[in-house]
Amino acid sequence: MIRVSFKKRDGLARTGILETEGMLPVRLPAVTECTEFFPALAALAGANLPLCAPKATVNQFPPEAGIQPVLIHPQLDNRAQSGDCVMVAGWHIAMTNPRTYIDWLIGLKEKTPVDTAWYAPASALPSTAAILCYSGFDLFDYTGVDLKSAQGRFCTPEGDFQKDALVGGICSCPGCNAGNLQEHNRHALRQELALVTRFIAMGQLRDLVESRCRMDAAQVAIVRHLDRNYAFMERVQPIARAGVMRANSGESLQRAEVQRFAERVIGRYVPPKTDVAVLLPCSAKKPYSLSQSHRKFQQAIGGRAHELIVTSPLGLVPRELETVYPAGHYDVPVTGYWDAEECAVIADILTRYLRKHPYRRIIAHLEGGALKVAQMAAGQCGITLEYSCTEHPAGNTALNALDAALAGERKIRDDRLHGMISYQFNCDTDTKGTTLRGHFPEVFYSRNNVQIFSIDTGTGMLRPTLDGWTVIPEGYRVHIDDFIPEGDILAPGVVSADPAIRDGDEVLIVGPRALGTGRAALPADEMQRSRRGIAVHVRKIKRI
Repeated sequence: MIRVSFKKRDGLARTGILETEGMLPVRLPAVTECTEFFPALAALAGANLPLCAPKATVNQFPPEAGIQPVLIHPQLDNRAQSGDCVMVAGWHIAMTNPRTYIDWLIGLKEKTPVDTAWYAPASALPSTAAILCYSGFDLFDYTGVDLKSAQGRFCTPEGDFQKDALVGGICSCPGCNAGNLQEHNRHALRQELALVTRFIAMGQLRDLVESRCRMDAAQVAIVRHLDRNYAFMERVQPIARAGVMRANSGESLQRAEVQRFAERVIGRYVPPKTDVAVLLPCSAKKPYSLSQSHRKFQQAIGGRAHELIVTSPLGLVPRELETVYPAGHYDVPVTGYWDAEECAVIADILTRYLRKHPYRRIIAHLEGGALKVAQMAAGQCGITLEYSCTEHPAGNTALNALDAALAGERKIRDDRLHGMISYQFNCDTDTKGTTLRGHFPEVFYSRNNVQIFSIDTGTGMLRPTLDGWTVIPEGYRVHIDDFIPEGDILAPGVVSADPAIRDGDEVLIVGPRALGTGRAALPADEMQRSRRGIAVHVRKIKRI
């Protein structure tokens, strides 16, 4: 009897517990002696079929029924059920062809229950553990590192070396101290998985993967191919994280959270009613309004124009969205230089936005790479920029020029709430009559002295109260069965969910006998495909 429960998700990666009768529970992700955990492995025949084998060949070796782990293969129909452990034989070979790796991975993930543990036999090395967990694998064995030991290779997360590295002072583990290569390699794998587990718990596994993959071209290609499958990757990424999003490499431009922010700014966000915009540079401090430079910009603008921050890797951040993840959470190396790819990606985002939202006047208060991007976008849109500076935007001369450029323009209504609702909930709603209290960014919105929204200071996202949901006419609803929740809602209790819901989204719980508000613990797809685990963390329930 197998039991799998997942505790924390970070994209495809998970932490959790795997239990089976007669064995101590294993904390996932983990490496273990899998033949002891799954005795049937020792007697399996015909299971190690190449992943590239045609269906006719695969059908000649049907997997045995009723044993764990359940063999899955690109050419096999799904036989796994919720709570099983599934095994992909020969996965270590897949890493030699990154494009095929992604095709097989997505195909297998789409047809396998989401609440199954994934076992990759003979695949894990200290140098591959991070990318394997990032791809959604949970369980590994020692076969890969033991083979390296037999070949006289010294394994590290950065790659493997000749056996003489054992006495080179690279590592001081018990295996190295005893001159035992096999024990060192096993220890290095366990240590790397412990580090991966910590990064999953922090919601920052992508940062570790970007640093680890630099030493292996195939891993860089895998990350890039995964990012190109935006629809697949975006669906499993949480809507927000409380920690810093490090954008330290070129791959950061294409990570799902970055692409999603840009797509929502262009496709969902509704700007205030004005025909004057000012393009501003970003700041190291987040949210931008807390920085000294942006305080000066806001004072010079005086509410007479819509403020748009041009930044890498996000592209464009309207002032109303500066607290929202990842706009209020990213960190990027500041060099003053934007390369050609960076400029092209960000100029495309700005171009698409300006085509959808034409302004009568666009004032560029920029310098360096951000100014170049604005000029590229203006050229593609066929518009003429006005310039209040071309260097030192926070200098007195530039600020005075910006103030003078806006002379005679009327002030626009400051409605941060409207912009945030449109971005987060994809609706254009009337926010007249709302009042604000608190100190930015920890603020609360009320209407008729009744609180309707607050801002989560960890993620910058809006948290609606039950009264606040009346402002959001549709969407982000989770429909539950005929019961009154007395705690968090489990996946089996979910009848349906809005497909737009992602892990971490604020949702309205709707049932025949109760209404509630809470935060999604799973994306909508997984809520309906799972048979175990928490679907929604409930904040408040009201009996109907």
